[in-house]
Order: sequence, then structure tokens, then C-alpha cells
Amino acid sequence: MSDELKPPIILLGNTRSGTTIVQNVLCEHPELVPWYEPRTLWLYADPGRHHDEFDESDATGKVKRYVRRQFLKYQRQHGNCTVMEKTPVNILKIPYVRAIFPEATYLFIVRNPFSFVSSVELKWQQTLSMKGVRRRLQSTPPTQLHYYLGRLIWGHFSKRVLRRKYLTVWGPRYKGIEQDLKTLDRLVVMARQWSVCSRKAEAALAQFERGRVLRLKYEEFVVDPIADLERICVHAGLEMTKEMAVAAKEWVKPDRQLKWQRFDPADLARIIPEIRDEMQRHGYEIPAEIAQAIRSRGYSEELLIDSSSDSLIEHVGAPGSR
Repeated sequence: MSDELKPPIILLGNTRSGTTIVQNVLCEHPELVPWYEPRTLWLYADPGRHHDEFDESDATGKVKRYVRRQFLKYQRQHGNCTVMEKTPVNILKIPYVRAIFPEATYLFIVRNPFSFVSSVELKWQQTLSMKGVRRRLQSTPPTQLHYYLGRLIWGHFSKRVLRRKYLTVWGPRYKGIEQDLKTLDRLVVMARQWSVCSRKAEAALAQFERGRVLRLKYEEFVVDPIADLERICVHAGLEMTKEMAVAAKEWVKPDRQLKWQRFDPADLARIIPEIRDEMQRHGYEIPAEIAQAIRSRGYSEELLIDSSSDSLIEHVGAPGSR
């Protein structure tokens, strides 16, 4: 059994952005083993922090040694395969993760904000399943269990006993989210989760050497997963396998890009100020239905125009989607 930790593959991306499907398909490769969201492991530096923003100063020698030992342990437990890890809230911890694993292979995926908000809004209504609880506790440092048990118990109590529709908080906790939840509409907070994480991730990714991070777009991956898998394999020094191709064909579905249409376009029009700049950064466009709602509600037409005076009124989705 190897005594050395192989450079892991770390997939960065916001929650509900396709990290799971990319990890599942890629880990059909016989040399890889997936590690699904060891969130509490990454909080080792400060489990009591009220937000998920960590930087390189949090990656002390003690923290680096502990996290790397856990990765090596996981690698050994799974036939010495290279670990492919993804924890979406790490989108707010990129400098911290990089300081712990400077040698890792990095991937980054983004998804359009309307699909993000639609999916996240449903997640805010769900308590963690018992399977999820067990998985989370397995990666929790034993000395820090008490930090998480209280949160888990409160989450179940507020949903099942108090009958509250939403959890107190779900997903990446940017600095200030607790105050925002007291003063802002929850849908706006969810939009801010997308935009703040995008902005902070871009600042962190800009510090990587050129070519160190392979960028993916969810909308492109679900339309042509084989092309993206081939790109990933080249980036990670792997060979594309038949098993990966079969998994991509069977598991990747391009029909989940318009579920945001369950919302009233007027409700989504209200979040445009939160997401507009980051939409432009990633090349996303305002769907026609939402643009019409902006006009009909008398919102500023400036919301529909980018800094180059080019119209953004198009449909978000895969090429050829209606």
C-alpha cells in the first residue's frame, strides 16, 4: 500500500451546479475514487465559524497535516485510487483548499443562476436525510462532533416540530448571510449566494497559474458530456474509458435546464440586480420571459443592457433550446 498521497482531483463549483454528475461519470474511471462532500473535514480549521469563507491563513500546518492525512487514509481505504473530491461550499474556500493541496488537479464548473435558484429553493425546504447525516459524521473530526450535532438537531426540530417551510440556512454561507436573511427576501438571498460565490471564486481562480484550472459549464456538459470528459482527461492525465462514455450516455440528461420556469417571471425579475454582473461574466443571458416581466413591472431598462450596450434579452439554456 502506498505511503504517499497522490495529487487529488478537486472539483470546485457552487452547489446545484452539476458537481455530482461530473464526479459520478468521471469516477467510472478505474483509477479514481469519488469522495462526496466531506464538508466538515474542510471546516477543521474553525468549525464554529458562522460563514464558509476561509483563506490561506486558515491553512495552518496543523490543518494541512490533518486534512492531507484524511485524504491519504481515504485513498488507502479505496485501493490506492486517486481521490476525486467535491464539496460545493468550498467555492468560498478556494485559497484555503489550494494552500492545503497546491499539487492538486483543479476543475471548476458554473451553472446559470436561474437553474441554481430553482434547485436551491427546493433544497432550502429539505432536512438532511439519515444517509446524509451518517455520511457527514463519518468525515467529521471526532473532537468537533458537537459543533454539527446541534445544527442537525435544530434543523430537524424546526422543520418537523415547528413546521417551518425553510431551513434556517442552506448552501454556501457567505459573510453576512445571517443578517441578509433577517432583512431580505429569501429568493434574493439565494440569488446572492450565486453571485457572491461567483465573484469570490473568480478572484481566487485568477491567482492560479495559467492552465491550472479547467473550466466547465453545466449547460455545455449536459449537451455534449463526451467532449468535456475528453477535456478533463487530458487536463488530469487520464485516458478516456468506455465505462465513462457509457455512464455519460445513461446518466447525463439535458432536460433539466428549464425547471426555473416553475417561478413567476416577475419574481425572478426582482433578482436580476443581484446576478446581472456575474451573468455577464459567464456569458449568460436574460430569458425573454423575465425580460418581459422587467418591462411590464416598470423596472429600469438598464437591467437589460450590458456595459457594451448589447442586449442580454435571450434565453438561458443549451444551444437550440427554445
